[in-house]
Amino acid sequence: MERYEVMKISTKGRYALRIMADLAMHDNGEYIRLKDIAQRQAITLKYMEQIMPLLTKAGYVKSCRGNNGGYMLARKPEEYTAGEILRTTEGSLVPVTCIEDSPNRCPMREKCTTVSFWEGMWSVINEYVDNFTLADLVK
Repeated sequence: MERYEVMKISTKGRYALRIMADLAMHDNGEYIRLKDIAQRQAITLKYMEQIMPLLTKAGYVKSCRGNNGGYMLARKPEEYTAGEILRTTEGSLVPVTCIEDSPNRCPMREKCTTVSFWEGMWSVINEYVDNFTLADLVK
């Protein structure tokens, strides 16, 4: 059986979506402890500690230290898209690197018979992930 490379969203991206959804589902106006999210989502605290700075730096979550510390969403769940969260943790969601530049600077661009296929695929991916808000995910 042949094995093929596939475009994959890493655990970092998948877990970031789950963390953000957990924060949305358990929002009561107070900070939520990372330990509680980790337990509910079955994600190690150590791995979450690598993801949270990305979400904090992007302005998606607010953090507070101390006894009543933890994390909370910085905006309403309707104001986040799955796409922006994934791009924050994964980088570009481009399916092939030759179309990543805008405008496309691939030396084969003019001769390539597949470039429009890849650009179309990227467009569909972006449209799909940007069509779902965090509020949609927690419904």
